[in-house]
Amino acid sequence: MKMRVILTIVGVITATPALALFWPQLLTSSYGLADPDRMTVALLQHRGVLQAALGAAIIWGAFHLPARVPAAATAIITKSVFLALTVVDVGMRADMNLISLVFDPIAIVILTIVIVLHFRQSVPTAAPA
Repeated sequence: MKMRVILTIVGVITATPALALFWPQLLTSSYGLADPDRMTVALLQHRGVLQAALGAAIIWGAFHLPARVPAAATAIITKSVFLALTVVDVGMRADMNLISLVFDPIAIVILTIVIVLHFRQSVPTAAPA
């Protein structure tokens, strides 16, 4: 039950960039963009949709065990790549919101633990001889 709650929370927070579809002004606070051109807005809104799909997959994995590891692994990869592309640049890091800087690393750790626990629980224990 705890795992479902944790994964649901991680999934919902992961999906929040999709709000930029309805409130493009969130791009300013989320990405530090003062006056983005239309293509940049469209690309970031598209990213929001992809984040919503990833968040939905994480939530699905909370309730459907076969989806748990693929969803968690995909989130670990995508969040790690985003951090690798942005955090290494001091200028970009300064423009990032606190949620990305704090939530993504925490989510990576949580999702890694989810995968480890999944495989530990699925390993059959040897019967005593």
